[in-house]
Amino acid sequence: MSKRKGLSVEEKRTRMMEFFYEKKDFYQLKELEKLCQKEKGITSMSVKDILTSLVDDGMVDTDKIGTSVYFWAFPGKARQKSQKRLSDLKAKNAELMTKKRKLMELIEQESIGKEPSQERDQVIDALAKKTAERDSLVSEMKAYRENDPEVLEATKRETKTAHESANRWTDNIFSIKSWVKNKFGFDDSTIDKQFGLPDDLDYLD
Repeated sequence: MSKRKGLSVEEKRTRMMEFFYEKKDFYQLKELEKLCQKEKGITSMSVKDILTSLVDDGMVDTDKIGTSVYFWAFPGKARQKSQKRLSDLKAKNAELMTKKRKLMELIEQESIGKEPSQERDQVIDALAKKTAERDSLVSEMKAYRENDPEVLEATKRETKTAHESANRWTDNIFSIKSWVKNKFGFDDSTIDKQFGLPDDLDYLD
């Protein structure tokens, strides 16, 4: 025959609260050790620990009268506690809903002026073309550097022109980036990512 399984801590807590709610009276620890074991099956040795945990959680009240310590718990207090908890949760929910509404309004405001448009697409296309032209000039300059010294000497003047053109296009790219930032509110990283611009884009020395 299997041994009867004892009550869990939670079951003991529940049964002790049932005891208080049913009796609606005041008790000392010694009385609870006897009555809870007899009526609720809670071993007398565990009554004190269970009672202490309920007091710590605010579910059971206690007070010292003279030299005696009494314990009690009434159903009305439990209902008041549940209602207080429900009221707090409703207030918290209302607060969160207000924050959500404000965030949605902020998102809507920040989106104004950033909607897709033909003008925006034209600016993006222009920036992409100027970036491609600038890259082409940079590549051409690299090719000149790799040529025979005599060829480089012959094309020195053209290289200087290409160098100036590259910097001019770089200046144009920076100007368009600045216009896009002011017009649409994009930051540098977003623009660079959109058009494949390197983070270290700068004028040539």
